[in-house]
Amino acid sequence: MSDIILGIGDYGASKNPGSMVKTYALGSCVAVTMYDPILHLAGMVHVALPESKINRAKSEECPGYFADLGVPLLFDEMVRLGCQRKGRGLIVKMLGGASVMAGNDTFNIGKRNVLAVKKILWTLGMGPVAEDVGANHSRTVSLYADSGLVTVSCPGRGQWQI
Repeated sequence: MSDIILGIGDYGASKNPGSMVKTYALGSCVAVTMYDPILHLAGMVHVALPESKINRAKSEECPGYFADLGVPLLFDEMVRLGCQRKGRGLIVKMLGGASVMAGNDTFNIGKRNVLAVKKILWTLGMGPVAEDVGANHSRTVSLYADSGLVTVSCPGRGQWQI
């Protein structure tokens, strides 16, 4: 097995049998998963902020940190590994975007991340077929290359699938 573990701003994809792509503790961050069921190709990006223009240095160092750069980079990686350039047949899901700052959601980062990701997906001709976004809890997300199954877990809330 060759699992890929993503940190904040990371993206990756795998079509190795038995592998998974996973990220931990999404709060206001958003994970976008892409899955090609024909190639058994699983990809994910862990986005922290909506727009790269707020920090040029960070965007050059870690472009996956930003929705406007990270989502297209993940799609490019999926194409590099064999999926169709038009994204036909890709199953896209999004998770996270929580409001984790109790009583202080001044910047609405979670909501802004969700909206930014949807906008970028739309410009790529895609949209999520399933979402688990918002609320006020963190999420750990796993995407399995063999099946495309996306599991979500949260301390005190258990595990579920989307």
